[in-house]
Amino acid sequence: MNLAIHELFQKSRFLTNEINYTLKKHNLYASQWSVLYCIKKHGEMSLTQIWKYLNVEAPTITRTVYRLVELGWIDIHPGKDRREKIVKLSAKALEDFPEIQASMVEFEERVVTNLTPQEQSLLHQLLQKII
Repeated sequence: MNLAIHELFQKSRFLTNEINYTLKKHNLYASQWSVLYCIKKHGEMSLTQIWKYLNVEAPTITRTVYRLVELGWIDIHPGKDRREKIVKLSAKALEDFPEIQASMVEFEERVVTNLTPQEQSLLHQLLQKII
């Protein structure tokens, strides 16, 4: 087994657990945050655009989005045809986003505290090289 891939997989699970812990006070999970962040970054998006961007299967994104609608984080409206659904952040999400983002920035800073800015840049470059 490739030790680098094994370590990457272990760190990925660790990061997901830590993100979930960080987001718990906002009643969110990592997967939900990913969708909210994606929409905040890109503006209104179709479900297809979201699952393609996040590289997650369509049914998973659909479930996550509809759960976020139930929780009041996202609004959905029809797209160009009746099958297309366009999502945007709700007023609640826009209001709460800065506080959630601050929690995530604090988390991210804590995670990379042992890396120099150069090491962080190198890590980013190396991760981009992985398929």
